[in-house]
Amino acid sequence: MKKIFNFIGILLLLLIVAGSLFYFINNEPLPEGKKGKDADALAIKMFNALDGNAFENTEILKWSFRNKHFYTWNKRENIVHISWDQYKVTLHTKQPEKSELYIDGKLSNNQELINRAQNFFNNDSFWLIAHYKIFDPGTERRIVKHNNKDALLITYTSGGSTPGDSYLWILDDNYLPTSFKMWASIIPIGGVSATWSNLKNTKSGIKLPTKHTLSLFGLEIPMGNVRAYNEKADELAHKILNAIKHEKYKKTRYLEWSFGVRRHFKCDKVKHVVDVSWDTIRVNLFTKEIEKSTVFFNGKLQDKAHSTIVKKAWNIFNNDSFWLVAPHKLFENGILRSIQKQDDKDALLVKYTTGGSTPGDSYLWTLDSNYMPKSYKIFVPSMKMNGISATWEDWITTESGTLLPTNHKFSSGRNLSMGTIKGYN
Repeated sequence: MKKIFNFIGILLLLLIVAGSLFYFINNEPLPEGKKGKDADALAIKMFNALDGNAFENTEILKWSFRNKHFYTWNKRENIVHISWDQYKVTLHTKQPEKSELYIDGKLSNNQELINRAQNFFNNDSFWLIAHYKIFDPGTERRIVKHNNKDALLITYTSGGSTPGDSYLWILDDNYLPTSFKMWASIIPIGGVSATWSNLKNTKSGIKLPTKHTLSLFGLEIPMGNVRAYNEKADELAHKILNAIKHEKYKKTRYLEWSFGVRRHFKCDKVKHVVDVSWDTIRVNLFTKEIEKSTVFFNGKLQDKAHSTIVKKAWNIFNNDSFWLVAPHKLFENGILRSIQKQDDKDALLVKYTTGGSTPGDSYLWTLDSNYMPKSYKIFVPSMKMNGISATWEDWITTESGTLLPTNHKFSSGRNLSMGTIKGYN
C-alpha cells in the first residue's frame, strides 16, 4: 500500500512539474500597448474592413456553439432564443425579467437555468461577433507591435460575464482579423491564441467566423451554420416592388427615356442591347458582350468602335438608367438591405457592394403610406456626397403596366427630367 501511495505521490509531483513547465513556457504577459488616436485609427480601419455599419443594421443572427448550444438572435428586438439539451430559453437582453424558460416544452421559473442561458449567450456570442465589439461601451483600445506589425489590443473594463479580459487582434494587410490572443480570467495561461480567419460573408453584409482553432492543444470550436440576415428590410423591399408593379417591369422588354434632355436611350432588356445617344454620337451598347458594341458619328457607322467612347456610353447608361429603374433593382446581386428610422418611420437603406460605376454607394429610401418611393438620400463616398436628397415623383404607368418616375428634384432646387418615358413589349 505504501508503494502505491509513493507512486501516486511521484505521479502527482510529475504532473505538477509538467504543468508548471507548460505554464512558464507558454504563458505570455499582457502587452502594455499605447492608447490614443493611433489605436483608434487602427480600430476604425478594422471596423470598416468588416463593414461595422452592416453589423449595426443586422436584424437576425443564427449559429451554434460546439454543436451544443443553438441560437437565434433577433438583435433588433433584443431577444435571443437559446436551446440546449431539453431546455429552451427566450432571453430578453434588455429586460431580463421578461425571459422565459421551457423544460421539455413546459414553462418553468428556474432562475438558475435562465442565468446559465445568459452566461452561455455572453460567451458564445463573443466567439461569433467579438470582432464587431471593439467600440463597445467600456472598451479600451491600444496599439501593440506584434511581429513588427500593428496589432489592436482591446480590454473590456465592464460588461459581459468576465470584465477585465483583454484580446490582441492580429490583422492582415486589409485590416481583417486572422486571429487573436487572449488574456481572460477563465484561461489561466495568458496569450493563448485562436484563429479568426474562417470568415463567411452573410446576407446582411457582415463577416462571421465558422470555426476557431485554439493554440491550446489544438482545440477546435465549430460555430455551426452561421447566418445573418435582415428579414424586416426584405419585407419592406418587397412592399416597394409590389407598389411599383415590379412583376410588370420584369416582363417589360423595351424602355425609352432621356436624361435631362441631353442623353437619350432605348433599351432592349431581352437582348441586353441599349441605344445610347448624345451630341452627335450614338452607341449601340451590348451590355453583356461589350466588345460587340458599335459607334456612330453623325449617323455614320465607324469601322472600329473607339474603346473610350464605348466606355463613356457604358458609364452614362449605368448612371442614367439608375435614375429610372433603381427601385426595381432592390434584390440584384451585391445589394445589402437594412432598415433605418427616418422621421420615426422605417426607411430602406440600400448599399451596392458590386456592380455599376461606383460600388460602395448607399441610398436611404423614404416611402409614402402606400410604399411608393418619394425620395432618397444619396451617400457616394467617391464623390463626397453625404446625404444629398432627391425626390422620386410624377410616377407614370407605362404601356407594359409597370411604374416609372418622370421627374426628380434635388435639395438644391435643380430639377432632373427623365423625358418621355415608354415601357412596352
